[in-house]
Amino acid sequence: MADSSHFNAQDSQLIAHLHRISQKSPKLIRSTLYDAPSDPAIKVRSWKMNEFKYYDVPSPFPTLARGLVTRELDKEKDGDEPRYQIVARGYDKFFNIGEVPWTDWGSLEAHTGPKYTLSVKSNGCIIFIAPISSSKLIVSSKHALGGMDGVKETHSQAGHRWLNTHLTAKGKTEQELAVVLWEKNWTAIAELCDDSFEEHVLAYPPEKSGLYLHGINENCKEFHTLPTEVVDAFAAEWGFLKTETLILDTIPKVKAFTDEIAKTGKWKGEALEGFVVRTHIIDPERGSSSLDKRPPYPTGSSFFFKVKFDEPYMMYRDWREVTKALLSTKCSLNDAKLPKSKMKRKETQVYLGWVKNEIHQNRSAFTGYAQGKGIISTRERFLAWLNTEQGNKDLDRVSKSPENAKEFGKTIIVPIAIPGCGKTAVSIALAKLFSFGHTQSDDVKVKKSAPVFIKNVISLLGTHDVVIADKNNHTRQHREALREAVAGMDPPVRLLALHWTLDKPFSTIHRICGDRVFARGDRHQSLRADTEGKLHEDVIWQFLRQAEELADNEVDATIEIDVEETLEMVVARVVDACVEILGLKRPSQEQIDEAVQAAKGYEPKIKKADKNKDKAPPVPRYFAVLPELDIEETIGARMEEVEDVALGGKTFWRELVRDKRIAARPHITLVHSVDLPEVGELWKLCIVLNRMATPTLFSFDLGNLVWNDRVMAITVEDFNLVEESGGDADLVQESHKLISKLPEEVRNALHITVGTHNSDVPPFEARALVEKWQDQGIDGMMPLVHLTLTPLPYATDTCSLATISWQTTQGSSTVNINFARHFCTMKITICVTSKRIVEPRLISNRMRWYDASTCG
Repeated sequence: MADSSHFNAQDSQLIAHLHRISQKSPKLIRSTLYDAPSDPAIKVRSWKMNEFKYYDVPSPFPTLARGLVTRELDKEKDGDEPRYQIVARGYDKFFNIGEVPWTDWGSLEAHTGPKYTLSVKSNGCIIFIAPISSSKLIVSSKHALGGMDGVKETHSQAGHRWLNTHLTAKGKTEQELAVVLWEKNWTAIAELCDDSFEEHVLAYPPEKSGLYLHGINENCKEFHTLPTEVVDAFAAEWGFLKTETLILDTIPKVKAFTDEIAKTGKWKGEALEGFVVRTHIIDPERGSSSLDKRPPYPTGSSFFFKVKFDEPYMMYRDWREVTKALLSTKCSLNDAKLPKSKMKRKETQVYLGWVKNEIHQNRSAFTGYAQGKGIISTRERFLAWLNTEQGNKDLDRVSKSPENAKEFGKTIIVPIAIPGCGKTAVSIALAKLFSFGHTQSDDVKVKKSAPVFIKNVISLLGTHDVVIADKNNHTRQHREALREAVAGMDPPVRLLALHWTLDKPFSTIHRICGDRVFARGDRHQSLRADTEGKLHEDVIWQFLRQAEELADNEVDATIEIDVEETLEMVVARVVDACVEILGLKRPSQEQIDEAVQAAKGYEPKIKKADKNKDKAPPVPRYFAVLPELDIEETIGARMEEVEDVALGGKTFWRELVRDKRIAARPHITLVHSVDLPEVGELWKLCIVLNRMATPTLFSFDLGNLVWNDRVMAITVEDFNLVEESGGDADLVQESHKLISKLPEEVRNALHITVGTHNSDVPPFEARALVEKWQDQGIDGMMPLVHLTLTPLPYATDTCSLATISWQTTQGSSTVNINFARHFCTMKITICVTSKRIVEPRLISNRMRWYDASTCG
């Protein structure tokens, strides 16, 4: 019989409320029932809230606790309401500076009071230690207890192992600790920091590994945490490692101190992730500004916020990603694709040369790097080398600006783009403003145009100091041809890249560029808008597939351009750069405006024959939704952060990333030609919608991540139409027909195929996997574990692009969703079971209809 000595009516009502909400809105609050490892006869329930909803005011949750374990007690008599007890209680959710309105410095000064205890934000995994009786404990990670199939040691098991290590060192036992925690009704909260178990950003050598105690909470509805001096004394008594703290008495002092630490990212000579600041809520003084947002907590309650530092973590992360890219390359290390965005820091440029040499000399030293092992030791070796005489020389060498170290003569401006980026429009504007030489590859009429184009560039260099080589130049071969053509010139010719970065999901870039090509109609030498078959979009996909990342050593200077920027924005950016890099006189705003208008009114003098004019539209293979989704960003980041993934899932995922088998164009198939004629009516609706100029707007949820050893998919839920005011009546009518005609079995099996194990596994196996999972549920499988999805913050108010609002952990961002036309068959492996991946509702998903006529 469950011990009810800790029963509290308010706590029980809270837990009953959680049960009611969970039954009504399982995506808002859910729970998992566990056997307590120390006593399987006792069942405990771990609660998980939708992370995104912590930002809502008023809160939809009856508690803001992040980490809550409860149990059901015996009823006093038959017919009574269930009675519940809090077993373990985590901290209330707390936020970074500026992350929510009530954590800006002004609000904190108005609504919190001294003292302010700054504790070092340990870089590990949180562990809860709490009693289930006067003699037994549970050790839990944030949301899970005990073991898991396929996982050698879970976070909670590692935490339990370290607890016993600490207790043994003090000559104490679990039972003795349980007696104290039970008597006090406390939860001890620690950070598991052990690089031999799992590496994070900060290094923890063996002598500093273990459980860092940083809090003790009362097990009750309200958030009450004990003072630091009590926590430190408890740590000393029971053998835990102490968390470093500092006490300040005002918010201005907290700000000044953390601002100073942020300059180096170090305190007491050691790097740190940041500080957690512990204080309490007060009533503001009269006259406080109404702009100071009050935290959603009652006066007197404990209140935490955090101050995180960007450096050196961003740099360390770049080093990790650069190393992974080098280790995964199939070619020479010197030819590895390394994004320029990660090579901006001088230290990273030095690291690149050092780590290449290390890999050449002893590649076996990097065994396990992709699995998260050896990352810190590699970094520490580099930092030690950087302090040597040679390291200092290399850092000094790269610190000198290449532009200042090398005297250039003439300049070739090299656009690096795909069709629809706007490279020719920008080139025309620049030529008009600065009288640059300008030659277009599209104007060359011969079949093998590349040699003629290079000849034209060289010819213009004879009469111009600056020449624009107007071509997509999206492959290394194109760029190398320009470099080789001027290699013998003295003084050397500068290559200045106008680089439209392909750093968004390809579906996003494809939609933006496709819209622009469609809008310009036939105002191009050869690539003209195909209003019915939309064959011009096939060409854009081809360029996206062929595009090769610009390496750091291919050009002498680079102007980075966002593909979403308007022509006006790009021209302004490039003019500024040309003035600075080339030392040109700045044109007036009126001159810039005139140049932009000239570019917008451009009509090519040469028009080649339209090869597609008499072609019949290709026969579709299927129709699909193409969300603008980067699979690696969506799944990968959180897959790495989630505590325990069953059956080797993390290892499998890392191998896929390493082998570059992540889908570039995830999709949701609605209807396939193999199902004809049974799906004839739905097929015809898709064709009708595909031919309409205005895209349809839908909403849906991403549901669960499911996998076996052959295929992995994300389920799609609540697929519906979103009606826009003033929308096309015919479009709305046809779209409603689609929704109504979508068979229930199709709707239930909607999914995104993330990938297959190899090319021998057909992607359509994903549907069978999803159907089997839907039929069997998750009984006998691993518990659902929430992965918080943070989408890329794309600003989409340019080019009249539709946007959707997606609530993220960083606030409100915008993301585009596009309705798909065609895509490659993606062949990627991933994991083995099911995991909850995301809660947020996609509010307004702009989609286009396409026929899946080709497969690259």
